[in-house]
Amino acid sequence: MDAPVASTIAGDPREAVDPGEELRQRIATLLGDEERARVERAYQFAASAHAGQDRKSGEPYIIHPVAVATILADLRLDADALCAALLHDVAEDTQVGIKAIEQEFGPEIGALVDGVTRLREAEGRLVDPAQSIAARDEGAAEGVRKMFLAMAQDIRVVLIRLADRLHNMRTLDHMPTPKKRRIAQETLDIYAPLASRLGIWQIKWELEDLSFRHLDPETYRDIARRLKERRVQRERDIAQAKALLADLMRQAGIAAEIVGRPKHIYSIWRKMQSRGVEFENIYDLLAVRVIVETNADCYHALGIVHHLWPPITGQFDDYIAMPKDSMYQSLHTTVIGPSGRPLEIQIRTHEMHRLAEYGIAAHWRYKEGGRRDEKYENKIAWVRQLLDWQSDVVGGAQEFVESLKTDVFRDQVYVFTPKGEIRELPAGATPLDFAYRIHTDIGHRCVGAKVNGRIVPLDYTLKNGEILEILTSKNPKGPSRDWLNSNLNFIHTAHARDKIRQWFHRQQRDENLARGREVLDKELARLGLSKTRHEELATLFKFERVDDFLVAIGCGEISPQSVALKLLDDHTESATESTVAQPTPRSTIAPVGLEVGGVGNLLTRVARCCNPVPGEPIIGYTTRGTGITVHRADCPNIAAEDERERLVAVDWGRGKMTYPVKIRLEAWDRDGLLRDVATVVAEDKINMTNVVSQSHRDQTCTIRATLEISDIGTLGRIFSKLEGVRGVSTVTRDVS
Repeated sequence: MDAPVASTIAGDPREAVDPGEELRQRIATLLGDEERARVERAYQFAASAHAGQDRKSGEPYIIHPVAVATILADLRLDADALCAALLHDVAEDTQVGIKAIEQEFGPEIGALVDGVTRLREAEGRLVDPAQSIAARDEGAAEGVRKMFLAMAQDIRVVLIRLADRLHNMRTLDHMPTPKKRRIAQETLDIYAPLASRLGIWQIKWELEDLSFRHLDPETYRDIARRLKERRVQRERDIAQAKALLADLMRQAGIAAEIVGRPKHIYSIWRKMQSRGVEFENIYDLLAVRVIVETNADCYHALGIVHHLWPPITGQFDDYIAMPKDSMYQSLHTTVIGPSGRPLEIQIRTHEMHRLAEYGIAAHWRYKEGGRRDEKYENKIAWVRQLLDWQSDVVGGAQEFVESLKTDVFRDQVYVFTPKGEIRELPAGATPLDFAYRIHTDIGHRCVGAKVNGRIVPLDYTLKNGEILEILTSKNPKGPSRDWLNSNLNFIHTAHARDKIRQWFHRQQRDENLARGREVLDKELARLGLSKTRHEELATLFKFERVDDFLVAIGCGEISPQSVALKLLDDHTESATESTVAQPTPRSTIAPVGLEVGGVGNLLTRVARCCNPVPGEPIIGYTTRGTGITVHRADCPNIAAEDERERLVAVDWGRGKMTYPVKIRLEAWDRDGLLRDVATVVAEDKINMTNVVSQSHRDQTCTIRATLEISDIGTLGRIFSKLEGVRGVSTVTRDVS
């Protein structure tokens, strides 16, 4: 939120322009006379309350609530929602309280304003620089949890919040860069997927593009420039396709509206990432939407399209027969268009198009009219189900937000039960995710799965339209601990993971305690972090007692890999806070990613004696003639150094590069061992050099190699995968 500041401009000429005029034009045909009068009264009330306040851009503050109300008017919301939008910052930023708003406009509008205000207060903790990163994250997570509670009670609170976030994203340029990035990342993680889930696609696309522009401005500008360069040819191709389609639809007697559909920059970037290609290799940048009268016309039009241009195999989706969970319906196909380039075509009815544009807001008027709208009820049924699941989550608000990201905000796949019932799961889900979604007991007793009548492994990735049957045991031993290992890909949903964790929580505490200590010590030893105390790690994970922390590891609630990542986050946070408190210059010759505090223009290199990896505490040693040598903070050579004045603070910084790490594998000597090790490393796109294998008389061998690692989290992940290679007994960092 842009905090209002007092205006110091006397006789500001901007006051001559009425900010509410555009809103009046939007609601002229949307609302009746009495409703328009109520909205006008709310506008005058808000303008008076915010008088003398400016946004950081220098504009009068009233422009913001008016913009929020205008966005909601475009969604065709009711008068109460528009009034609440105009008043949504009054209680928070002026001397007027909620009670005064209720007295003036009634309890319903007062409740809406109060709901939005509470959500905004929670968000304020997210962007408060006085708080630690962990505290801000917890505050944001609690805010998101409250938002879903509010959604289940009155969806308009969240629609106002989405419109509020959209206008703030449109005007984010005047914020400091760190705050812009935090808000943009939260928008991309939570609010854009939320708009998608509620079916409000226009808001979703705009939030994604605006977030991307602030998170990666160089890539955003590069794609925008390339799109502009192709615009003339693209518009010519679309015009040709529209003309051909319009003529054939007319001949077939189909009344069709045919329009070009813009491609969004963030969606193009995601396609580049998923396909692993550059912009020049993205050919399907052409898109056309065909809007017809009836469902039958949709399929008739599809036949015409496929008769006119050859369809591309695997690029057809029927969301009319199988609507998305947001109730979105349309036919999607990609063909080789008239110019020989791929052309995306969406075919839908006018009603489907209205629902796609307005989403859940399109159903609100039915609900306020007192009639039961089954589509509206279905749209928010998942919210209530999610809140039921959340009551079982043991990790609090942050765990709830993580479950949103995995279970709700991912793309979805649709699979069938043997009885023909459709089940929706996040993309990447496995048979185990499906089993736990059906019932917890089925998940616990799962021993196998069949897809389309064929046995598949439990880590099989489900695909749209498959028929899935879960095989269960009558005498189950319970879930396997391996199911919680994120590197083995048995489960993808937070719901399944939490049910498995709960099962292990109920097992013998002493067993979990001993196992947790063993697992943690092993992980720290192989990462070369054995001197890290358990007490320090327990504090990082917010456990008051070390035993509780070790039990959490033992039962699978905390993975050993997450310990390394938490150490990395803690080091990054400490470095960031120290940089904010006392800015330090970056060495101009240092490798990208390393920052030297207090010393500028010096060569920096990584010490070979300890080979530190990003995420580990480090310290610099000023050498004579070779600049700064970067050591691990616990390096014996540093501990033995007498000239302490030659030690300088160094920081991994924010850049991305790789660092050499020596590793050692102990394994059973067999044919193909080295090949299998190299394959695992290559699959993770990690470079391996200086490989030496030494065989022993007892038919074992030792493999020493150097890996180019970007951070300590990557090192922990590759260690887990290498331990899964047949014959490998241990994998550790080589300190010899």
